Amino acid sequence: MANYRSPGVYVEELSLLPPSIAEVESAVPAFVGYTQMAKLLANDDLLNTPTRIGSFGDYIQYFGGADMEVAADFKIDVTEYKTGTTTTGYAVVVTPNTATLSKHNLYYAVKHFYANGGGSCYITSVGKYDITTVEKADLLRGLEMVGKEDTPTLLVVPEAVKLASINDFNEVNQAMLSQASSMKDRFALMDTYQTTSPKTSSSVVADVTASITAIPTDGSIRRYGAMYYPFFETTYNYTTTLDTLIVTTHSVVIDGAAGVDGDKDGTTLGSFKGTASALYAAIKTEFEKHHVILPPSAAMAGIITRTDNERGYWKAPANTGVLNVVKPVVSVARAEHDLLNINSDTGKSVNAILSMPGYGTVVMGARTLDGNDNEWKYINVRRFFSIVEESVKKSTNWVIFEPNTASTWTKVQAMIENYLFTKWRDGALAGAKPEQAFFVRVGLGKTMNSADILEGRMIVEIGMAVARPAEFIILRFEQMLQTS
Repeated sequence: MANYRSPGVYVEELSLLPPSIAEVESAVPAFVGYTQMAKLLANDDLLNTPTRIGSFGDYIQYFGGADMEVAADFKIDVTEYKTGTTTTGYAVVVTPNTATLSKHNLYYAVKHFYANGGGSCYITSVGKYDITTVEKADLLRGLEMVGKEDTPTLLVVPEAVKLASINDFNEVNQAMLSQASSMKDRFALMDTYQTTSPKTSSSVVADVTASITAIPTDGSIRRYGAMYYPFFETTYNYTTTLDTLIVTTHSVVIDGAAGVDGDKDGTTLGSFKGTASALYAAIKTEFEKHHVILPPSAAMAGIITRTDNERGYWKAPANTGVLNVVKPVVSVARAEHDLLNINSDTGKSVNAILSMPGYGTVVMGARTLDGNDNEWKYINVRRFFSIVEESVKKSTNWVIFEPNTASTWTKVQAMIENYLFTKWRDGALAGAKPEQAFFVRVGLGKTMNSADILEGRMIVEIGMAVARPAEFIILRFEQMLQTS
C-alpha cells in the first residue's frame, strides 16, 4: 500500500487476474545453404547472417533466384522425319547430365516450402553460386550462426545431400541434432544422403542404413530429429536459358529409310525460332518434362507449418499430401516401409513418403529418430513439449526476484494451469477432465523444502498427457453363425 501524506481521494487499481502465457511460434524453419546473392543494403551484407523472411518474394528480393544450368549439362538428340523433302515431325530426347548439374538447391527447397504451406522462416546464406561445390565447413558455419538465434524451431539443410562424401553429410546431420538437443527449442528435419533410382531389392535399406548409421545412439539426442525418405521429383523445371541449348546429334529419316546425319549438330535452340519453330517447340516440350529432384526436408517444413496452422502443433504431420510433386523418386513397398518405420535393430525410425493411388504423394510416417522409445517416438509429442516448455520458460521471467512465497506460487500455478487448460480444450491433451490431462504443482512441502527456499529456488512440476496419434488402425471382423 502507498504511503499517503496528505488528505485526498486516491485511486488504486488491483490486479485480480494471474499473468498469462504468450505462446512462442511453433513452426519457424531455419534454412542453410547457398544463394545467388545475399543483399539487404550492400552486396553480401547478409552472408552468414540468419535473415527472417515472410514470403518467397522476400527470398527472391534478398537472395535472388536459382543457379542457372549451362547448355552443356543437357544432351539433345533429334531425329527428323521427312516424306520426300517435307518434314513431317521430330523425335527429341533430352538427357540431363546429373553429375554436372548445379549442386545448389536452396532456391527450389524454399519454393517447395512455401508451396506446401510455409510461412515465416530464416535464411542463412553461406556463400554464392560462384562456389560450385557444397562445402561442409560452410554449412556448419551457417548452422552455428542459426544457433545464436532464439526464434527458429526447425532446422533444414537441404544441400547437405550434395556434399562430396557421406562422412561430411553425417557430420552436418550430427551438428543439427546437437544444436536441437542442446537448445531443446528446435527440431531437426533431415534427409537421407541419396535415393538410389531405379531401386533394387536392397537399395532402399542400403540408402537408409548408410544415413542413420552415424546418428547417435543416445536417445536424448536423436529424439530431437526426424529423417524422411525418398527424394521427390518436383514439378519445377531446371532454370536455364532455353535459346542457348545445343543440339548434340541430328539425324534425318526420309521415307522410312535408315537415318542419315543431319545438318543441325551443334546448333543452338535459339536459331530455330524463326526457321524451324516446330523443332524449337518439340525440344522445349521435351526439356520441360525433366524436373528438379529435391530431398523432402523442405517440403516437410512446409507441411509442419501448414499442420500447425490448420490443426495445431500437437497434430502429427503425417497422412497429408505433398504439393508440387510428380512422384517420389522410388516406390517404397510395404515390407520396406515396415523396416523403415520400426527398426528393431537400431531403434532409429525413418519416415516414408509414399505414392498412393487416388491420394497422390503422401507422408506416412510421424516418428522421431528415437522411434522405439515409448515416450518420445512421435514428432508431435516431442515438439509439443518443446513449445510448451519454451512458452512457459519465457512467460515466467517476471517471477525472477519476486518473493518466494505462497502468493507468488499461486500466481505461477494459476498462470500455467490456465494455459494448459486451453491446450486440453483444443484437444492437445488426453483426458476426460482437466485433472486427467495435466497437473501443476508448486509449493513448500510439495516441490520444495526449506533449503530450496533459502537458496532461492522455486521449483514447479508440470505433467501433461499429450494426445498420441492413432498410427495403427486395426479393424477386426468376425463371421457370425446363422441364428435363425
